[in-house]
Amino acid sequence: MATSTPDGVRARTTHGDGPPDDAPMTHRQIMEALSGLLLGLFAAILSSTVVTNALPEIINDLGGGQSAYTWVVTSSLLAVTASTPLWGKLADLFSKKILVQISLTVFVLGSVVAGLAQNPATLIGARVIQGLGGGGLSALSQIILAAMIAPRERGRYSGYLGATFAVATVGGPLLGGVITDTSWLGWRWCLYIGVPFAVVALVVLQKTLNLPVLRRKVKVDWAGAFFVTAAVCLLLVWVTFADDKYAWLSWQTYILVGASLVLGLVFLFVETRAAEPIIPLRLFRNRTIALASLASLFVGIALFAGTVFFSQYFQLARGDSPTRSGVMTIPFIGGLFVSSTLSGQIITKTGRWKSWLLAGGVLLTVGLGLLGTLRYDTPYWHIAVFMVLMGLGVGMTLQNLVLCTQNQVEPGDLGAASSVVTFFRSLGGAVGVSVLGSVMSSRISHHAADTIGQLGPRERAAAANASGSGAIPDLDLLPPGVRTWLESAYGHGIGDIFLYVAPVALLAFLVTLFIKEVPLRTSGALTQTAAVVPQAEPGPAGAPVAGGITVGGSVRDTESAPVPRATVTLVSQEGQQLGRSVARADGSYAVDVPNAGSYVLVVSAEGYRPQTSTIGVGDEPVAHDIRLTVIGGAPD
Repeated sequence: MATSTPDGVRARTTHGDGPPDDAPMTHRQIMEALSGLLLGLFAAILSSTVVTNALPEIINDLGGGQSAYTWVVTSSLLAVTASTPLWGKLADLFSKKILVQISLTVFVLGSVVAGLAQNPATLIGARVIQGLGGGGLSALSQIILAAMIAPRERGRYSGYLGATFAVATVGGPLLGGVITDTSWLGWRWCLYIGVPFAVVALVVLQKTLNLPVLRRKVKVDWAGAFFVTAAVCLLLVWVTFADDKYAWLSWQTYILVGASLVLGLVFLFVETRAAEPIIPLRLFRNRTIALASLASLFVGIALFAGTVFFSQYFQLARGDSPTRSGVMTIPFIGGLFVSSTLSGQIITKTGRWKSWLLAGGVLLTVGLGLLGTLRYDTPYWHIAVFMVLMGLGVGMTLQNLVLCTQNQVEPGDLGAASSVVTFFRSLGGAVGVSVLGSVMSSRISHHAADTIGQLGPRERAAAANASGSGAIPDLDLLPPGVRTWLESAYGHGIGDIFLYVAPVALLAFLVTLFIKEVPLRTSGALTQTAAVVPQAEPGPAGAPVAGGITVGGSVRDTESAPVPRATVTLVSQEGQQLGRSVARADGSYAVDVPNAGSYVLVVSAEGYRPQTSTIGVGDEPVAHDIRLTVIGGAPD
């Protein structure tokens, strides 16, 4: 089948590896494809979380202090942040199936190199490679899900993504702790553990994932990718070494921040000139996308602060083993698991999502504020309750910020829009971990200095040696009094970090207040451009339809307001006009269909960009809602 889009671009609805096919994906086909996708996502998330509880031992073995600890985490997040927009844009231009397979291959390569690392620099470099692959998996999982499923139905499937995130997050630290504590394995196997999952995912996706591909000439915005990466890198270098190698207000700060700002401005200039910008700036004219991106930035800071610093708290402030440290974080993951799956199911039934965002913002803020009271001797059941609240908040916000964004865009911008939200979440995490890691070191030193007077003369010498080397301390080698003193400093310092992050979560909540709720569309993401999937199973071509079957729905703009007087024309695949309708005052329309089969709807209205979509008609009425974009405005 071939259709012509409004701008004259010729496109074909084809599967990635097969002939043109107008049949819609069944639930079984979706679940088969989703299984491979979830395996790949599981591998990417597992690679990040499995080292969490092993990091103190990894850094001790390879050599390095808090800066190396932070950069092992930050380097991966940086690669995810910088590559996410590129993966998203490529998904709008090339086969999503091939891209997700490439990202899996890159991830496997990075994992193998990381497991062979002999020093922190090699490990950090390998984590960058892992992050490049992980960025593709994170972005493409959301994009492919949106390509297969309509927004209204996407809630429950997004719940599967949330469940996968939760299982990998809780399983990673537990598995990493067990591997690290097992003498005949060791921490290096933590870095290999995601490889078999990634390989299986490659095989499953090759067999099950078949998506329509929009064939057109493309130009990749490599300049935009370079400048946004360079700007973010300089920013992270600054926040990592500030207050350690140099003061916050110093000539190094002025140079690094100034250069980052200049590169950011160059990036914006390049994007305004690029034929296929990596981040289409026009998307931010849409209030929902702009606000969801800003909220994702703040949520990213809160999320990664929790997942990174929990392990340090349990191991360095409470003296737990890596395995036990993983067990201790189960309440956080349990809350995330429950809220992400439950909210997805209810959103699918109701089509309403904003109340979940608001509730999530409140719970996240309260949970972080309570975690700010942490000390080394805080009762664990208090900590568990605080972590549950934080997990509930994260689960209600992460997926729904992506969902409300995807509901606003047309398929040609689906990848870019989805990756924009993921980009800002990863950026928040990368900057947050770097800044908070530096702040944590300062706060621990501050609390240690305030309490060192409680130690005797001999203990002070041991304490100065333990805290002055800059390395992650081995608590088992310290005298009892010095160990308690250092655990107290770590507990108070990490508690301060959570307290500082709570206002950031509050900002995310305040931003979501201004996001306008637009009911989720019932039409599929790929049904509103030239590359489409039919809404209903078509009958034999030319077979009469009994009972006067119609195609009907509503024509609305990006803010969900009706577009009266819009013209809806029914056209055969051969280009013959078969029917015509004019939208009523409330935006509703209905067009009679003469026969079962596939048809093209052409919708136009004064002041709006025209739109074409292909629908399949069987023996039941077809509901098909349409979104039009104001000329010169952001896509719907």
